[in-house]
Amino acid sequence: MSSSPTVLITGAAGGLGRAFALGFAERGYQVAAADIDLAGTEQTVQLVHEAGGQAQAFGVNVTDPQSTDKMAAGAAEFAGGRIDVLINNAAIYATVTRSLFEDIDPGEWDKVMGVNLKGPWMVTRAASPFLASGSRVINLASATVYSGSEQWAHYVASKGGVIALSRVMAKELGRREITVNTIAPGFTLTEASLGLMEDAASYGVDRGALKRASQPADIVGAALFLAGQDSSFITGQTLVVDGGRQFI
Repeated sequence: MSSSPTVLITGAAGGLGRAFALGFAERGYQVAAADIDLAGTEQTVQLVHEAGGQAQAFGVNVTDPQSTDKMAAGAAEFAGGRIDVLINNAAIYATVTRSLFEDIDPGEWDKVMGVNLKGPWMVTRAASPFLASGSRVINLASATVYSGSEQWAHYVASKGGVIALSRVMAKELGRREITVNTIAPGFTLTEASLGLMEDAASYGVDRGALKRASQPADIVGAALFLAGQDSSFITGQTLVVDGGRQFI
């Protein structure tokens, strides 16, 4: 059994999830990488291995209790029985249809809510037996909760729900000395974001206090802080990482 801490990351097949995997591995964490896209997750694991880290891939449907239970148990076995950090990153984002709230298809609404909001609940529920005193839960929301991004009601509502869920879990898991916090990224230059528009690299830069685009490393840095000892007395909070586009 390795003495290295373990991070379990959902949505690890690409984008921020892959960036989290590589960033945490660089800091000495074992990485349990999980995604419904197992092939993409295995690619992430291979990149971690090539960088000298330890990782294992797990397939998971974050909306299915049997799938999340199996994934959490497998991750804990890989970790030697304990999950030190859980990052609930899996979400539907780039494929969300933008339309007025009256025109959103109810089926798409349910799908977005299922992955983006039910998912963090299901995964944390499954991982809970393997979280111990000092473990960290980090949920991914979005700065769109504060801007009220138009024609995206289901996505924005799902991410607002993540913030609310995190606050409840912070109180309940706090009794076990486990912290729960949320990161709300602004528009970040992942593969998914770059595919949304031609001017992605400059989108919204003029609205920020810092005049540059957000990079995945910016969000990874916030997660490493919330996972570390320096944040041990911070819980139930939402850290907006958007270069000062929103002041909360």
